[in-house]
Amino acid sequence: MKGTKGTVTAVNGNMVDVRFDGAVSMNEVCYVRVADKRLKSEVIRIRGDVCQIQVFEITKGIAVGDEVEFTGDMLAVELGPGLLGQVYDGLQNPLPRLAQATGHFLERGVYLPPLPEDRRWDFTPSVSVGDRVARSDALGTVPEGAFSHRIMVPFGLLGTYAVSSISPAGSYKVGDRIAELEDSKGAKVPVTMSFTWPVKRAVDCYEERLKPVDPMVTRVRLIDTFFPVARGGTYCIPGPFGAGKTVLQQITSRFADVDVVIVAACGERAGEVVQTLKEFPELVDERTGRSLMERTIIICNTSSMPVAAREASVYTAVTLAEYYRQMGLHVLLLADSTSRWAQAMREMSGRLEEIPGEEAFPAYLESTIAGFYERAGIVRLKDGSLGSVTIGGTVSPAGGNFEEPVTQATLKVVGAFHGLSRERSDARKFPAIHPLDSWSKYGGIMDAGKVAYAHGFMRRGSEVEQMMKVVGEEGTSIEDYVIYLKGDLVDSVYFQQNSFDEVDAAVKPERQIYTFNKLLRVLGSRFSFPDKNEARVWFNRLRQRFLDYNGSKWQDERFVALEKEIDGTVEKQSQGLEAAVEKLLA
Repeated sequence: MKGTKGTVTAVNGNMVDVRFDGAVSMNEVCYVRVADKRLKSEVIRIRGDVCQIQVFEITKGIAVGDEVEFTGDMLAVELGPGLLGQVYDGLQNPLPRLAQATGHFLERGVYLPPLPEDRRWDFTPSVSVGDRVARSDALGTVPEGAFSHRIMVPFGLLGTYAVSSISPAGSYKVGDRIAELEDSKGAKVPVTMSFTWPVKRAVDCYEERLKPVDPMVTRVRLIDTFFPVARGGTYCIPGPFGAGKTVLQQITSRFADVDVVIVAACGERAGEVVQTLKEFPELVDERTGRSLMERTIIICNTSSMPVAAREASVYTAVTLAEYYRQMGLHVLLLADSTSRWAQAMREMSGRLEEIPGEEAFPAYLESTIAGFYERAGIVRLKDGSLGSVTIGGTVSPAGGNFEEPVTQATLKVVGAFHGLSRERSDARKFPAIHPLDSWSKYGGIMDAGKVAYAHGFMRRGSEVEQMMKVVGEEGTSIEDYVIYLKGDLVDSVYFQQNSFDEVDAAVKPERQIYTFNKLLRVLGSRFSFPDKNEARVWFNRLRQRFLDYNGSKWQDERFVALEKEIDGTVEKQSQGLEAAVEKLLA
């Protein structure tokens, strides 16, 4: 299909009508010529000999009659060693190198190679001449940071091939030929360290897709214990502006039990993205002892960039995630925020004059969001190893309204819902995940019976609190008031977590289980107080001891001393355990 030409017939924002002569296909990449610039675009609708294309750049200067060149290729990314540590825009342009080439005010129509072409990689072959290989099979490896990067047979080569030549161990560039494959008809296919793959086609080079079961530990107590996320699962974080979505995502990316983190800033405000770019290179990854950026890829498409590129940035990110999954690695993809991606879809749908759905979003909003989240999963590869892609997306509903279409469409497909609350964020309760609105379909690190028992105090405590707002504290019985205080204790010492504390910012699973069992004894103890003031004072003192306990290093002298103090305080006041708790702790 290469060589098809067209001319511009109409311009409507970033949508351009083109009359073409030849063959054109959906999602094909084309370039609009404006003076000496070539603006990258994608075909989004075809009607007869006229197609609509969305331009990924500012369309200023495009006029009727301008030439359009169709490439015959789908919108694709380049895959190979050198992706980790990079900062790309939605079209996989390396932004640092782009800034060096054009200055900090990026010029349109400038596209650079995504992978460093002059860097050499130490290649070690893993196949021999005569071996039979298929797509995604490893031809060799190169070291990339802390990982062994597999140089694979390109995903687009169907069938089996014979290795007719393979380069010996040595130092090569990504564009150097490292192997030659021969198909059943004798045709030779040269293979380099890199290849391209269309972003809107899921990578399916695996033996079996498995059910997500094992928890992905985030070290955030509220998530790991109450609303867990499975490795290879999906979750969403909806919440109003300023409720802590970005901070929660950054904490997750730093401490989650995954190998590779991909951050897709699709329409996020530039200030928050800049903060991420400044902080990540300075953070030390405790898994490797190196910079956290060495196992991170950032796809940066801020709200000040062209709207059409937001969609591309989401698909670029998930394709890179699937690529590293094919190496047997566990990848976490954080999309921030899918609401702005949906707004871009709404804008383009309006220009296409499609029949609008709820709140003018396109009728296919739900299927598009579902298609994105369905690319998460845990798979068994051909060599028996497991790889996974876990997707977490933030949603920014206007006014914190969870009934709006993007949030509702997301809730239908994800496995966990971490709803952020304006009320909790205003009260400085972070993470501001609402404990009664949120839920998870996955199993976590804690026994489900214990979690349900503790969660019951949150629910009953909230009911008592609402009742006290009506009848006052004096109209509440001492028994109900103690239930309220127990629920508040769980909220204060277990749900809330100090992201800026060296110890409390990230809590390992063994410590979470240990602390939760200790807290469970408090919840299951029968207490007797002469009045509500005595009960309030006692629980406030216990809460402060627990907070000090959370901030002390695991099993050091201060930790042990505070633990004895907590145990002594509870034992002195307790009149025994409830039978249900004795059974749970047995």
